Amino acid sequence: MTTTTRQATQETAAASARGLTKTYGQGDAQVHALRGIDLDLPRGRFAAIMGPSGSGKSTLMHCLAGLDQATGGTVTVAGTDLGSLDDDALTIFRREHVGFVFQSFNLLPMLTAGENIMLPLELGGRRVDDAMRERAHLLADILGVADRLGHRPAELSGGQQQRVAIARALITQPDLLFADEPTGNLDSATSAEVLDHLRRSARELGQTVVMVTHERDAAAYADYVVTMQDGRIV
Repeated sequence: MTTTTRQATQETAAASARGLTKTYGQGDAQVHALRGIDLDLPRGRFAAIMGPSGSGKSTLMHCLAGLDQATGGTVTVAGTDLGSLDDDALTIFRREHVGFVFQSFNLLPMLTAGENIMLPLELGGRRVDDAMRERAHLLADILGVADRLGHRPAELSGGQQQRVAIARALITQPDLLFADEPTGNLDSATSAEVLDHLRRSARELGQTVVMVTHERDAAAYADYVVTMQDGRIV
């Protein structure tokens, strides 16, 4: 790939990494979690990063999401070099540009599903207008929980809670949605439903989704798969 082509690819990608390294510890105890990663994540696609435990997939996600600082190399998200941001600016950037879905649904038990979905807007000080309410209902409809918006998490199944968590992550229209083992606490049938909804988020909403998983069946739902081993893309 020529320099010009590489630059063009980075500019059109939702996120890019160049020469990314991450090292933990010192001396004999040093662990090289990432070993020179080059990666471009296209906009509006569903990508899976997979590999066995210790392969570096979660470390890569944390660096791409701005949750962890790389030892070397660069990470660019939505045209911004994350290494150029201080802690406060990075916190604001994550809030405005990145969404997260984890194994544990992390819904607030005292709020309804609808209130949980709207929570990121309120925490970010954004005005909740009719357009945002309409988007929340659209997301709930696409994710199959439109009839559960008035229910609290304890009244929802595990799959419904995860779908509410996905809607909550999507309400701010993030440049990147990271899903870290999102089906780890779900049975196989419910996992298939959640993975299908993540795929629909990319295909119907144009959302860039990056899922970390060690399961081949889960990765099969993605548009493409990045496989890692020993801190490298293989």
